[in-house]
Amino acid sequence: MLVRSSEIGMNSETSHPSVTSKAKRLLDIVGSVIGLTITAIITVPIAIAIQLDNPGPILYSQTRCGLNGQTFRIWKFRSMVTNADKMKHLVTNEAKGNIFKNRNDPRITKVGRFLRRTSLDELPQFWNVLRGEMSLVGTRPPTLDEVSKYEQHHFQRLRVKPGITGEWQANGRSRVEDFEEIVQMDIDYQKKWSVTYDLYLIFKTIRSVLVKDGAY
Repeated sequence: MLVRSSEIGMNSETSHPSVTSKAKRLLDIVGSVIGLTITAIITVPIAIAIQLDNPGPILYSQTRCGLNGQTFRIWKFRSMVTNADKMKHLVTNEAKGNIFKNRNDPRITKVGRFLRRTSLDELPQFWNVLRGEMSLVGTRPPTLDEVSKYEQHHFQRLRVKPGITGEWQANGRSRVEDFEEIVQMDIDYQKKWSVTYDLYLIFKTIRSVLVKDGAY
């Protein structure tokens, strides 16, 4: 499945001002270089921990929808068992609406649960930011399956680049389990956006991660 901007009535002219902001892009480049440096330092111990816990690939990738429905491959440190995607139908979805969440997902490994709780699994996404597929701050990048079920008002989320963090991660993280609430938070971010607000959400996210607020 390929989601094209023409199929959802979106193009560069309807994208959010943040998309063409040079200041935001500079922030993304600087942030991604710092993030990738940190990632390089801790990749070896993370890789060893993943292998000892559940042998298999160190990284996990998945096709996601980004700006104006353009698809890209997102990268994370693997936090689930190797055949997790094939086991998804065996896990109950505890979230409401077009999103999948389970607080005690049995597919998550012991090391994976730590990686998720500390958000270390997200570090490889700095590569997506450097490539321009994502931003440090934006909306949660949806899967192709999720977008295929979108109603018209949901597509407004795709007017900005997906982010490693955003309104949902900084202010709700795992406590928010209603898809419509996530959509509203993403739309609110677009209304409030500025480079200063991005910096605010980045620092708020760092604080949330350090105190493990709302993560599971």
